[in-house]
Amino acid sequence: MATVLAFTNQKGGVGKTTSAINIASALGIMGKKTLLIDSDPQGNASSGVGVRKSQLSSSTYDVLIGRCPASAAIQQTEFKNLDVMPATMSLAGAEFELADVEKRESRLRNALEEVADKYDIIIIDCPPSLGMLTINALVASDGAVLPMQCEYFSLEGLSQMMMTIKQVKKLYNPNLTLTGILITMYNGRLNLTLQVIDELKKYYANKLFKTTITRNVRLSEAPSYGAPIQYYDKYAKGADAYDSVAKEILERI
Repeated sequence: MATVLAFTNQKGGVGKTTSAINIASALGIMGKKTLLIDSDPQGNASSGVGVRKSQLSSSTYDVLIGRCPASAAIQQTEFKNLDVMPATMSLAGAEFELADVEKRESRLRNALEEVADKYDIIIIDCPPSLGMLTINALVASDGAVLPMQCEYFSLEGLSQMMMTIKQVKKLYNPNLTLTGILITMYNGRLNLTLQVIDELKKYYANKLFKTTITRNVRLSEAPSYGAPIQYYDKYAKGADAYDSVAKEILERI
């Protein structure tokens, strides 16, 4: 039975999708059969592993509204042990179409029951919001990974995210835990970075990943080639960093 992890942060541009792609890839290379679910209408996780969205016949949207089973929307990628359930802009409509559906918060969890035993780990890339797509991901997950930058507004967003996780745990998914907080776009030369990390250590010391993701040009380039960093440039610092985070995740779960 797969362990399901939601990569989530309601703040955009924090490296959430980049982290989901590269950690999923690293886990696949480590021999873990991995499924990456793109639950963001922007579809960046899909294109980041080489999916041509214009050629899709089914996607996460079709699974959520019950048009097809999860297995019909899953595609193999060219990368080791890595499959993907892709998304397109049509997924944005799911928020409205599920508004009056009974148990709408459990649609993804129920859909994944069919395929959960085929994978070791399932990673869900959430949209930068706290809407129904993110709630579905959290209800379906065993743990949440929170990528965040070292900025003041990120600290505010973290407290909101923690409240959401607490509510989902209370109302829908008692098994949900915070797997870890991942610092991205790290720049140790900035005083603000050090101040934010000091604040995080006060309240979430045991939840911070030991590895931080520094700003890296190769990490930024990889998505335009439709490949995780380990395949685009396996010698890049970003590849080593995400491999280390993937190992930490395996230790935590």
